[in-house]
Amino acid sequence: MTESGKSVCVYCGSRTGARPAYAAAARETGATLARNGWRLVYGAGDVGLMGEVSRAAGAAGGATFGVIPVHLLGQERRGQDRSTVVVTETMHERKKVMFMNADAVVVLPGGGGSLDEFFEVLTWRQLGLHTKPILLLNVEGYWDGLVALIDHIVAEGFADASLRGFVTVVPDAAGLQTVLSAHFG
Repeated sequence: MTESGKSVCVYCGSRTGARPAYAAAARETGATLARNGWRLVYGAGDVGLMGEVSRAAGAAGGATFGVIPVHLLGQERRGQDRSTVVVTETMHERKKVMFMNADAVVVLPGGGGSLDEFFEVLTWRQLGLHTKPILLLNVEGYWDGLVALIDHIVAEGFADASLRGFVTVVPDAAGLQTVLSAHFG
């Protein structure tokens, strides 16, 4: 475990995206987790933003816990780092193991997989299955459309206003640290 005993699950892209700010935010997130003694739980890939966040956490002396399904081993995990890695049979198992080993969830920029993971933990929160904080790291407004969609869902009567309250939007790793520090006490 970690010095603080807390772990943060980070969902993010297996690509770096179109803007250098995305990779910079991933590196700062990894370093921030490590500096605070929070273990990084992630998809075990060494590519894209996943690779950036895990390498930064490791370089800053942080603990990492990666989870990857067997069918992605050749695609997402090419190098070898020193993190703990669990190999699962399916994507569903991967998501479950990641979530069960975390005290909070952070979503960096990403694609369909990151959205899938985000909506699953948001739905579980809505259903009362957990109370873990869910944070969107809104690098250069990347998640503005997603936040607007959630607001639209509430405005159109398909969810209570509490749905929006389950998601905390932060602009950068400093905001992430502030929110998580307050939550972890």
